[in-house]
Amino acid sequence: MPISSAPDILDPADPRARLVDLARARGVSLSALSAMIGRNAAYLQQFVRKGSPRKLEENDRHTLAMFFGVDESALGAPLVPVVATVRPGGGGLVAGARAPAKTAQWVDIPRLALGASAGPGALADDDVADGRLRFSQRWLRDLGLDPAHLSVIEVAGDSMEPTFRDGDEILVDRSAVRSSGGWRDGIHVVRIDDVLLVKRLERGAAGMIRVISDNPAYASTVRALPDVEIIGRVVWKGGKI
Repeated sequence: MPISSAPDILDPADPRARLVDLARARGVSLSALSAMIGRNAAYLQQFVRKGSPRKLEENDRHTLAMFFGVDESALGAPLVPVVATVRPGGGGLVAGARAPAKTAQWVDIPRLALGASAGPGALADDDVADGRLRFSQRWLRDLGLDPAHLSVIEVAGDSMEPTFRDGDEILVDRSAVRSSGGWRDGIHVVRIDDVLLVKRLERGAAGMIRVISDNPAYASTVRALPDVEIIGRVVWKGGKI
């Protein structure tokens, strides 16, 4: 269901309407946001359309606010009164005044002009930026992500369904494979035989690596570790409903 399908009767100040506006502005679906906070795909649609739940849980609200770079009050958090203080000359804050929202800080992550295939595979082109996608700097920092090592690319194909669908955008952390401990099991962008792929990786027997497609219609393979160039770990996805 499109993001724009929120009920017309919603007040623009309603947290549900605000959530829809924020999602539309970022071009991310409510189902993708639901997955980001660890909920089922319909969770935020039900919140918007049916008012169930009546309000977002604190942890969910905090995560979404960090992602959008907005104050939590925009998504329904109560405004915290500021204790009155008197300044020299009679100036001061009135008891019960609202704390001002912090200015959002953003960072633009390059969107590379190449596709990580989740299907038969696509030849990798030069890593040329094709626009940028904006993320909350605070959200990235809280996840331990360095913007200098991040890239956004588009998934092509269906071999990683239902995890990723054709056209999904993924955020790739290139520093994850350069840490002292090296890579760990999970979903990565890799280059195999000059083809760029997004696959789930698992360590196999000595010197081997399992390259797994989440879609059971596609066969998984076992490759020698030197044959698999690990580009980066997938840390976020966004896409259409």
